[in-house]
Amino acid sequence: MSGLLRDVRFSVLDRSRIRRGRRAEEAVRDTVVFARQAEELGFHRFWVAEHHSVPGVAGSAPTVLAAAVAAATSRIRVGTGGVMLPNHPPLVVAEQFGVLEALFPGRIDMGLGRSVGFTSGVRRALGHGKEDADRFGERLAELLGYFRGDQRAHPGVHAWPGEGLAVSPFLLATGAGADIAADFGLPLVIAAAFGEDRMPAAIDRYRARFRPSLWRARPYVVVSGTVAVAETTQAARRLLVPEAWATAYSRTRGDFPPLSPAEEVLSMEMTAKERALFEEAMQGHIHGTEDEVAGALEKLIDRSGADEILVHTSTFDRAEMLDSHRRLARLAGLSRSG
Repeated sequence: MSGLLRDVRFSVLDRSRIRRGRRAEEAVRDTVVFARQAEELGFHRFWVAEHHSVPGVAGSAPTVLAAAVAAATSRIRVGTGGVMLPNHPPLVVAEQFGVLEALFPGRIDMGLGRSVGFTSGVRRALGHGKEDADRFGERLAELLGYFRGDQRAHPGVHAWPGEGLAVSPFLLATGAGADIAADFGLPLVIAAAFGEDRMPAAIDRYRARFRPSLWRARPYVVVSGTVAVAETTQAARRLLVPEAWATAYSRTRGDFPPLSPAEEVLSMEMTAKERALFEEAMQGHIHGTEDEVAGALEKLIDRSGADEILVHTSTFDRAEMLDSHRRLARLAGLSRSG
């Protein structure tokens, strides 16, 4: 194990993916089980996500699910990757995370994103539109103000509990999001697949522009991506197949479906367009044997200067997914990797 891997933290993001033949409620229960397993393996954080009206994703209420995860674990940090702030009034978000921090002090991360509902129907159902994303900086300032107790947008309004509590905010960023994270003095979460050249440039800009804040004295970079580890390179590549097909399917049909078994996907007769989208979705991920993945992670860490790697790996077989994370924990030298 290299010094680079020892010097960074490793964490997990789970989106509560639905497997074909199983139900959404089973998927969220699986997430809680997976969180306990991630804790035993020694991962630093366990985050859940926000998606609305997606057939293949059950993670729709991240703060509620985070509460269940925190209650089922005892050491691992728990949070969201993330709550989409344009979808919610900042006061409600502050109150929700205030409750989480009050119940599980010192363990709660408030990961925030800028996305809005994927379709116009979802946006109408949420009561928000794309214009709310344009006001993200304003909404973020309001939200953070509730925790500092210096609310300016709505004087005299308080978030109880929440005010004065040490919730840890993070910003999920693409494009201009890195600048917003720097201006607010927040940790940056950025995708490893954000372009071969664009990701390091965005990180460099974030570090150069960073303003120390109540939340963070120095820049902190979390790089997120898919990491699949198996006994052989071919077996690790197969772990990527169900998610890659779901991505290709969504781009041709408009729905993100439940995950299908890799063997079934590989035996399909795809159209030329489906095949091209599938092959594209199979690219840009770290996968292979433990030695191969260790080398790829070292290159990623060296290129990005990441302080932390946030892994989000979905596949049809949950036992194989757990084995991949177990192997990752071992190669990263996590304290409880077994």
